Amino acid sequence: MPRLPHPTPEELRRDPLPLRGRTALVTGASRRGGIGHAVARRLAAYGASVYLHHHVPHDAAQPWGADRPEDVLASVRGALGDPEARVVTGPGDLTEPAAPAELIATAADALGGRLDILVANHALSGGDGTLDEIDAAMLDAHWAVDTRSVLLLVQAFARQRVGVSGGRIMMMTSGQDIAGGMPGEIAYALQKGALASVTRSLSTTLAEQGITVNTVNPGPVDTDYLTGEVYEAVAARFPAGRWGMPDDPARLIAWLATDEAGWITGQVIDSEGGFRR
Repeated sequence: MPRLPHPTPEELRRDPLPLRGRTALVTGASRRGGIGHAVARRLAAYGASVYLHHHVPHDAAQPWGADRPEDVLASVRGALGDPEARVVTGPGDLTEPAAPAELIATAADALGGRLDILVANHALSGGDGTLDEIDAAMLDAHWAVDTRSVLLLVQAFARQRVGVSGGRIMMMTSGQDIAGGMPGEIAYALQKGALASVTRSLSTTLAEQGITVNTVNPGPVDTDYLTGEVYEAVAARFPAGRWGMPDDPARLIAWLATDEAGWITGQVIDSEGGFRR
């Protein structure tokens, strides 16, 4: 096999809109303080059209509360790099078995008939505990949202790209495999660990379609869920003296969506800023 030539100078110059003409679904983009919103803004800034999935009842039940979908939509639209790109938002309760495939179809239709990028960012908050505290209902709830729905989204995404080469899938995990684990969130850690474990299998499965699959561990990110002394103690464990902010993992995820990351697949990537556990 002949060696590939070196890139030309023109090819080395980075396109300021590397996702121009592409379409993306970002799940869990319900709050302006969240990672999903930050990812969507980055993708939009790189030229992509973006569908924002939200499930307001989930956030409304949490201490941080919910944003209005129209406010999240306006924020992402404000970041558009390509004036011809679109940003659309819509709801979806991913606890329902049929919801993932329906969401993929809805998002694809809204953005012109296809999806090029899937960022499965959503997760269930609350309803968890230690090994002694968890029960079957907690395990089932986290399985349905954190794992089953993600796998069904990946399945539906791949099916709608049959006959079309290429595509990007990014899943989200957490610090469950790193020193100390997550002993106070056993159900969540279990399901996020399953996503990390299946990343390689999915990437191998989808390689023939040219779809890359990677999973990102964003580490502790300030998404407005913690304050006070505990917040400061966590900040002190970063070499930079600050928490990760939503745009920190968003930059990595947006890059993974570009052609520059076409040789990266099957990886679980930590984006933790040197966090000391």
